[in-house]
Amino acid sequence: MSSSVERATTHWPTSSSSRLLVDGELRAGGAGEFPTVNPATEEILGFAADADARDLDAAIGAARRAFDETGWARDPAFRARCLLQLRDALTRNVGWLRTITVAEAGAPSLLTRGPQLEGPIADLGFFADLAESYPWITDLGRAEPMGVPTRRWVHREPAGVVAAITPWNFPHQINFAKLGPALAAGNTVVLKPAPDTPWCAAAVGELIVRETDLPPGVVNIVTSSDDARGAQLVADPRVDLVSFTGSTATGRAVMASAAASLKKVFLELGGKSAYVVLDDADLRAACAMAAFAVCTHAGQGCAITTRLLVPRARYDEAAAATAAAMSGIRVGDPADPGTICGPLISARQRDRVEGYLRLALEEGGRFAYGGGRVPGMERGFFVQPTLVTGLGNESRVAREEIFGPVLVILPHDGDDDAVRIANDSPYGLSGAVHGTDLERARSVASRIRTGTLSVNGGVWYSADIPFGGYKQSGIGREMGVAGFEEYLETKVIAESA
Repeated sequence: MSSSVERATTHWPTSSSSRLLVDGELRAGGAGEFPTVNPATEEILGFAADADARDLDAAIGAARRAFDETGWARDPAFRARCLLQLRDALTRNVGWLRTITVAEAGAPSLLTRGPQLEGPIADLGFFADLAESYPWITDLGRAEPMGVPTRRWVHREPAGVVAAITPWNFPHQINFAKLGPALAAGNTVVLKPAPDTPWCAAAVGELIVRETDLPPGVVNIVTSSDDARGAQLVADPRVDLVSFTGSTATGRAVMASAAASLKKVFLELGGKSAYVVLDDADLRAACAMAAFAVCTHAGQGCAITTRLLVPRARYDEAAAATAAAMSGIRVGDPADPGTICGPLISARQRDRVEGYLRLALEEGGRFAYGGGRVPGMERGFFVQPTLVTGLGNESRVAREEIFGPVLVILPHDGDDDAVRIANDSPYGLSGAVHGTDLERARSVASRIRTGTLSVNGGVWYSADIPFGGYKQSGIGREMGVAGFEEYLETKVIAESA
């Protein structure tokens, strides 16, 4: 077992096995345990509690009681205090959490200083502050609707029990982007993390029990190897709202299941975002940024730009510049502080990416760089950063989400054509525009139908910024005040004046 694996397992308070958090207690799973694997070495790190249907039923019941029978939903000051306790506990244990995250998620250590760990921990403070500063009651004053003197108030109230179902690619960021606003708003939560990263979530459960005053049942964390547990959680009538992040195909299934009981549903789904390079841009700088973006965390991010749109007259020059930039990006051990592109999460995901690489050739594409596994790396789920040339936007490789370090370069014939190509996608999550004339770049960005846009390298990720997409990239927003309000209901109280 490697040193990184040893550090990950020996920091557990009891053993190399994690536990469920149900109704304020840490417990074993009714279905036993399942292994969690280091994607950089293919070694088993340890085991996670495997919940059965009864475990999940108990977690939902605990969340329902905590919402209905305690004062949690009506005490924003207490909620803020608990969120700050959790933030501080996570901060004190950040070294332990970093080791787990690098080993289990294959996240490059460099990224844990930002969006993979430390950034999301700090973001909890934003939602703690919001719990106390938000205008929960708005006085609309006196009016006479239909001639009746009336005083009206708008109350914002928590939705109830939240089912939070999260993926493996940015486990802490996505877990906290749901837990933070849901708890600040006064909801109770059942969190079901992806089976590929159960320790990242279970570690949070350990800290909740040991180092916070969160009441029993307010947060329940249920790890499982069985997809049926997610379906059970969505269908349960005691759940009021489902917040799901994952693939568009699974999002459709979640939405269909939730429709039976008309639950509120928030979906953050896939993307195939365009990086638009205008003809007045610094081409080499833009191509280098696009190459870096698609290689970050091995391309395993829904908002990563995976289509590079460049002026047709400079297509070959752009392809060469992008390939050269890719050749300088380090692929390897995520524990190495210089690594940008680590492993894919699993053999299953590597097989998926390799399937798209074969498809690229079948569709008539070529590899300007990469195109297979990393030479000399016999262990770990590594794939080379890859630049695909020779395809059009109608190809499957240019239209479907691959979730790997694969960039497709496409030509455009000016600003209008670039906007057309960028928008010719079933997705609308993210994107980027690069150009010297700022007003022109802003004009292009304003016409691209996505939830977030970066202009000349601007960063849109922040606790106060709403994140989400158009079209098949999802419904609703996460983060920011808009994301917080996804977890609220609106009530109007009118009384005779």
